[in-house]
Amino acid sequence: MSAVPRSLYLPCAGREVHVTAWGDASAPVLVAWHGLARTGRDMDPIAAALAGRWRVLCPDTPGRGLSQWSPEPVAEYCLDFYARVATELLDQLGVARCAWLGTSMGGAIGLRAAAGPLRGRITRLVLNDIGPELAAPAVARIRAYAGSPPAFGTVAELEAFFRSAYAPYGWLSDAQWRHLTETSLRRLPDGRVTPHYDPAMVGQFEHHPHDYDQWPQYDSLDLPVLCLRGETSDLLMPEVADAMRQRGPRAVVATIPGCGHAPALNTPAQIGLVERFLDAS
Repeated sequence: MSAVPRSLYLPCAGREVHVTAWGDASAPVLVAWHGLARTGRDMDPIAAALAGRWRVLCPDTPGRGLSQWSPEPVAEYCLDFYARVATELLDQLGVARCAWLGTSMGGAIGLRAAAGPLRGRITRLVLNDIGPELAAPAVARIRAYAGSPPAFGTVAELEAFFRSAYAPYGWLSDAQWRHLTETSLRRLPDGRVTPHYDPAMVGQFEHHPHDYDQWPQYDSLDLPVLCLRGETSDLLMPEVADAMRQRGPRAVVATIPGCGHAPALNTPAQIGLVERFLDAS
């Protein structure tokens, strides 16, 4: 890694939120937000690469990683609450403006925030394999594995599960698979290991069934948008990406070869795409 991160714990919307912060506090801010059943540590490779130019803030969403689990999951595990968390996080850190990079759910949060409480404060938006409309079969697939996280006796077994479940991420080295595993596991009272998130978070799809239908929000945006689409993604369909080119902010869409949902943002080519977009005047 080219930089050493530090951990922050901040009270946001009544919940303690963990943030992995990279780079100098005086640098322009990039919020890098992870996907549904993941943690902010997924952003380590791209955050480390950008930390010389940006202050990269990588939150754990409530119910994930080291952030507090919600005692009110039905009300709070939804995009509006996550956007509120993001707003209070930036307010506490004195961040007036930022760029936003979001993978899957993290991109949906960024879209919701940019069209709502953070309108005018988010200056550039990168949507990593997410759009304002999701493919129903992919949502069903995600609900099936995320709603019933498995538990294993060993870390090696959990890593094998992650390698299978997240094969669409594309190529990761052995060291990167081990890092992904170690930064997103917790031990149960019986000593087994399981993914580090609250299974109740998947209730978002039941209790807020239209949360990810965001064409009105997307069409209202007035800022540069880059959409990265995995070549074989089953969540962001090609026709939706094409519509994103034509509607609203008229996103620049880049197809990432060799992966599905969602690109891991861990290769020089992927990082370079994001860096050039963020640095464009």
